[in-house]
Amino acid sequence: MAIEEPEYAVIEQSKPFELRAYQPKIVAEVQVTGSMDEASGRGFKLLADYIFGNNTARTGGNEKIAMTAPVGMEPESEKISMTAPVSMEQSGGQWRVSFVMPSQYTMETLPRPNNQAVTLREIPETNYAVIRFSGLAGEDKIARKTAELIEWMDEKGLEPTGQPELARYNPPWTLPFLRRNEVMIKYD
Repeated sequence: MAIEEPEYAVIEQSKPFELRAYQPKIVAEVQVTGSMDEASGRGFKLLADYIFGNNTARTGGNEKIAMTAPVGMEPESEKISMTAPVSMEQSGGQWRVSFVMPSQYTMETLPRPNNQAVTLREIPETNYAVIRFSGLAGEDKIARKTAELIEWMDEKGLEPTGQPELARYNPPWTLPFLRRNEVMIKYD
């Protein structure tokens, strides 16, 4: 069974880079602290708890929500200047971890999270510059890929309007060479 991913149109492709226009979407998200790995694990557990039934359905009871991909992660801070090398870790260690909700839901039909740490948010149509890579998504590799993406955006005259976001598409038991990861940066 295929896992649903957010809908987007490819505006331009120059492997491993793409410019994409994403359709509006809803995310369930949490804000967590710690190192990137600690925050990723903590955030994933909180969000998985919500989609596996720790929620209140609009019709009463609880509801399991299908898993989607990717799991998103981004630094949660004041604006950080884009410099190279770039790291997604910053002082304070604040992170936003998110799951995209299946497209069948609206804000009115999604079950309400029982855990107040989980919030639901609508994201309007958004343009992203993206670099895709395989393997493990450790901090050093993410920093290198982010720097490559920023350099490519600069060559194209694209101005970043958001923080780098890490998108992971595979479960942790996937062999590293088969993993799909992306660094995504919003632009106008």
